[in-house]
Amino acid sequence: MNPSYEYRALLACDIAGSAGRGQQRLQEIRSALRYALSAALGAAGLDAREFEYTDTGDGCRLVAPTGLPKAGLLVPLLPELGARIREHNGRAGPQTRMRVRVAVHAGEVRIDPDGSVSGTPFEALARLLDSDPLRQAALAGPDGTPVAAILSQHVYEETVGHGYEGLDTGAFTAAEVRVKEYAARAWLWYPGSPVGPPGGTSPDGESGPASGTGERPAPAPARTAEQLVRATGNGTVFAVGRGEQHIRYIERS
Repeated sequence: MNPSYEYRALLACDIAGSAGRGQQRLQEIRSALRYALSAALGAAGLDAREFEYTDTGDGCRLVAPTGLPKAGLLVPLLPELGARIREHNGRAGPQTRMRVRVAVHAGEVRIDPDGSVSGTPFEALARLLDSDPLRQAALAGPDGTPVAAILSQHVYEETVGHGYEGLDTGAFTAAEVRVKEYAARAWLWYPGSPVGPPGGTSPDGESGPASGTGERPAPAPARTAEQLVRATGNGTVFAVGRGEQHIRYIERS
């Protein structure tokens, strides 16, 4: 049998700062991440059994089933994952708390007769996950953020750019990614971003902005994240172009 080629949505996760925790603690947080991801998929109306799951040691990689819209890997999945990581951190000790980096991309992948999946989209996914802008975004807030995500330009244009419900253009910050030979624009989602339906909740548990109109928000001007994160006593400052954007970060009691 010959391999087939299919267009699929892709998601990769990486546990920030996993090195140096010891084998036993690493196994605990790996299990906790898989549980949180499976629960978040379920809460988002997705069946984890339909995804191709690959354990990458300190994270994982998901290949979405055929036909799943790319927006399905964003909302409500990202907020749901953030909520479950936060719940885990509330119960865990200092050595088993997590901050998770997420990258989302899509493209045509090769599926071999034995079910293995490969292709150049995975290379871009890995570069996005390893990028400095995403690593810095994961440090946002006094104790870091449960989930910081980065979208490829392709995914951004075909989800946020198309005005899918719950994807506010103002929730994403443009970043230039350069990892090895890979160089591209991408889009960050970080704490305080109003990801979710109008009147919903952010990953920090705070109420999101309610427009009350149900209309697509006006596109926000492109922002860059060349100097990304500076924590303060009251939140996090993101350098955006020639100015700064202050994101309040409120710990839940």
